[in-house]
Amino acid sequence: MPAFRFEALDTTGKSQRGVIEADSARGARGQLRTQGLTPVVVEPAGQRVRGERTERLAFGRKLSQREQALLTRQLASLMVAGLPVDEALQVLADQAERDYVRELVAAIRGEVLGGQSLAGALQRHPRDFPEIYRALVSAGEHTGKLGVVMTRLADYIEQRNALKQKIVLAFTYPAIVTLVAFGIVSFLLSYVVPQVVSVFATTKQALPTITLVMMALSDFVRRDWWITLIVLFVVGWLVKRVLAQKGPKLAFHRWLLTAPLAGKLVRGYNTVRFASTLAILTAAGVPILRALQAAGETLNNVAMRENVDDAIVRVREGTSLSRALAGTRTFPPVLVHLIRSGEATGDVTTMLDRAANGEAMELERRTMFLTSLLEPLLILAMGGMVLVIVLAVMLPIIELNQLVQ
Repeated sequence: MPAFRFEALDTTGKSQRGVIEADSARGARGQLRTQGLTPVVVEPAGQRVRGERTERLAFGRKLSQREQALLTRQLASLMVAGLPVDEALQVLADQAERDYVRELVAAIRGEVLGGQSLAGALQRHPRDFPEIYRALVSAGEHTGKLGVVMTRLADYIEQRNALKQKIVLAFTYPAIVTLVAFGIVSFLLSYVVPQVVSVFATTKQALPTITLVMMALSDFVRRDWWITLIVLFVVGWLVKRVLAQKGPKLAFHRWLLTAPLAGKLVRGYNTVRFASTLAILTAAGVPILRALQAAGETLNNVAMRENVDDAIVRVREGTSLSRALAGTRTFPPVLVHLIRSGEATGDVTTMLDRAANGEAMELERRTMFLTSLLEPLLILAMGGMVLVIVLAVMLPIIELNQLVQ
């Protein structure tokens, strides 16, 4: 039975919103009137509200990563417990905290009750459930292991979010130090330096070169700072336009894989996503070629994605997965060796899980090492900039004292 989102007024004139199931919008309005409500807006759940509410609801019209992980975990738990899909979705809709989540789940339930499979219902909401998500659900439905697949999918989403959060938190402190240093230097150049150096403006004393440079820089910061913003905007726009083209983007991503420090992080992060996705797909019984294609689509590095496409061609021609991935020379040797071991023992899924967990730990270690290296370097750089400003201010004073003596 379809679900409809409504906004209605009660007898006191208070607005009420929610989701109601009915055969049609007319039937939904009839149900609302029998409840003593005057319907104002009634339309299928999952569609954007038109009119003056559009701008207000345009923000947040998508599942967050936390909500997607929580929804998947709860749905997996309910299905493993034996609840049918429609009843599990009803439970999720009843306990959803955000209106959009409630309306989304209600819309999916309505489509399932209308005869759609769960994967087919999710396909109508591609912004909230990406293709890899829908492919896993479809594989679980075809193999009859939907509860198990949803559990593994929930584990994958939670681990991916946790890894991303650790990386973001690791770089948060260096980013804060950089912003504080920029603010302090800008304050010194725009306020402190002009106040102190203006004392020597009326004298005939020849100022040191470092002081003259600092005065010119101070004038630029106070008067022409907007030029810097324009230059940054233009450069950013040009870089974005250039990287939007296939050739330059591919060349940049290839260089990124070999870049100092950042290259290993990019390669490790994509390897974790690839191995984890491939493990879930093979465990769900997805054919290896389809699994490789779906796992390759999760990579955000174009060069690695192109190498996976080459590996798919080799596997289609009869080459083993481990040999095909080894031929790309992109993925870590540990991943290739573990896959080869899994092929020999007939348990590729376990080896892929082991490779993903090991690479995730290595990625976290490298991230922590890089941030622990950046923190003292940033502090030293900030101290060096402040030292230069202090010298530019103090040198004329020291020279003046020497002349007086």
